[in-house]
Amino acid sequence: MLPCSWGLWRSAIHTLKTFRASPSARGLCIPTRAVCDAETIFALSSGHGRCGVAVVRVSGPASSMVLRNMAGLTQALPPPRTALLRRITDPQSKELLDRGLVLWFKGPHSFTGEDSAEFHIHGGPAVITAVLQALGSLEGVRPAEAGEFTRRAFHAGKLGLTEVEGLGDLIHAETEAQRRQALRQMDGELGRLYQDWSYRLKRCLAHVEAFIDFSEDELIEDGVLNQVDSSVRQLETEIERHLKDERRGERLRTGVQVVIAGATNAGKSSLLNTLCQRPAAIVSPIAGTTRDIVETSLDIGGFPVLLSDTAGLRDSSDSVEREGVRRARQRVEQADLTLVVVDSTQLPPDPQLVAAFLQEHLSTVLPSPEAGMTAASDRVLLVLNKSDLVPEEQRERTEGELRERPGLPPACFLSCSTSTGLEDFLTVLQSRVKTLCGDPLSGAPSLTQARHRAHLQQSVQALNQYHQYRDQDLALAAEGVRLALTHLGRITGRVGAEEILDIIFRDFCIGK
Repeated sequence: MLPCSWGLWRSAIHTLKTFRASPSARGLCIPTRAVCDAETIFALSSGHGRCGVAVVRVSGPASSMVLRNMAGLTQALPPPRTALLRRITDPQSKELLDRGLVLWFKGPHSFTGEDSAEFHIHGGPAVITAVLQALGSLEGVRPAEAGEFTRRAFHAGKLGLTEVEGLGDLIHAETEAQRRQALRQMDGELGRLYQDWSYRLKRCLAHVEAFIDFSEDELIEDGVLNQVDSSVRQLETEIERHLKDERRGERLRTGVQVVIAGATNAGKSSLLNTLCQRPAAIVSPIAGTTRDIVETSLDIGGFPVLLSDTAGLRDSSDSVEREGVRRARQRVEQADLTLVVVDSTQLPPDPQLVAAFLQEHLSTVLPSPEAGMTAASDRVLLVLNKSDLVPEEQRERTEGELRERPGLPPACFLSCSTSTGLEDFLTVLQSRVKTLCGDPLSGAPSLTQARHRAHLQQSVQALNQYHQYRDQDLALAAEGVRLALTHLGRITGRVGAEEILDIIFRDFCIGK
C-alpha cells in the first residue's frame, strides 16, 4: 500500500464538502441514527371508543419513573417484555384508577429504540381519560404528537421511510389485498430494493470521485470508469422496469377507480345499488335523475374499488344536466375501469347487427383514442342490463355472436331487478380488478407511493445526465450520479456523504 498523502485527504474533504454543498443534497431526510428527543411522551395506542382492553404507550428516558409511579413498583422493574398484573394508581392522589397489565421495554429493544412502557387497561372512556390525565400530571412527561412514536422509531434506525409508509398503509388497510401489500412493504422488501440501488450508486459515485482526484497519480486501476458505465446502465434498466408497473401498487393502495357510464335510463343507478347492496342512488323512470357523481367504496374479491355512478350521457338544454354530463365524461377519462351500461331492449333484434350497434355506442361514451381509451380497451366492460326483458333465444344468439367479435370488450348480460347474470358479471369484474392491481405477494415489490415514482423518475433523468457528460466533463457526470443518489435517499431517508467516503477508502488501496 502507498503511504497516506495530502492528496488523499484533499480528495476526501473535497468529496464531503461537494456533497454537502450540492443543492441536491439540501432537504435530505434525517440520517439513520439521530439524537432522540429528550422528552418522554405518552398516548393511547389502541383505538378510541369502548373496548375490552386499551393500550397506553409511554416512550422516553422517564419511562421507568412513570412505570414505578403508576404501577407502585418500589423495587426492580419487571423483566423486559413480561406482562405483570398491577394496581394502576394516580401518582398524585394515590387513587386507584384501574387494575391492568404493565410491560417494560428496555431500549434499544423497543419500537422506538428508547426505554418504553405500556399499560393495558380496561377500555372504558372514563378509565382511559383518568390514566391519561394521571400521566399528564407527571413532570417531564407530555402527550405525543401525531405519528411521534413512529418518527422516533425512524430516528433510531428501527424503520426506514418505506417501512414507515408501509406501517401507515397497514393501519389504514380495508381489504385483504391492501393488507398483504402493506405488510410486505412494512417487512422492508421495498426498502431493501431501494437500499441496494443506493449502495450501487454510492459505489459508482465513489469510483468516479476517486478517478477525478487520483487518476493523474496513477493510483486508480484501469477500467474503473468502464465499470461505472456498465453499472449505471444496469441501474437505469432496473429502475425503468420498476416504473413500468402500470401503477398497480398505487392503485391497490388507493382503490381502483371504476366508473359506471352510459345513456340515460340504461340502469346505471340500479347497477350501483345492486353492487353496493343498498339504495345509494335514486332510481327513477324519469330520464336524467342522476346529475352529480355518486360514489361508494367496495371490497371486490379483496381488492379496493371506488365505484362512481354518473349522469346519463345525452344532449340537454338544462344547464345543470349539461354540467353533470361534463363531469361524467371527465370521470370516464380518469377511470381505471369503465362499466358501459346498455339497455338490452334497445339492441337490434338481429344478433349479427349487435356488434356494430355496440361499437357505435361505445364511441359516444368513451373518450377519443388520443385520450388512451378505445372500445377494445382492457379497461372497459359492457353491461347489457335489463336482460330479463329480452327473449331467451335472442339473448343466447346475441351472446354467441359477441363471443366471436374480438374487437369488443367483454359483454355481460345482467338484470339488476332479478339479479340474473350477477354472479357471472361479478366474476368478470373481479378478474379485471385483480389484473389492474396485480398480486401483491408475487414478483418484485410494487411502487405504492406517488412520491416514490416522482423521485425514481428524477433518478433516471439524473443518470441520463451522467451519460450526457461522461466524455465531456466528468465532474458534471458525477453530479448526475449524485443527484440520482439523492433522490433515492429521499425515498429511503438514508444517504450521507460519509458513506461515499467509506467506499473510497475501502475500494481503493490509497494510503492506509
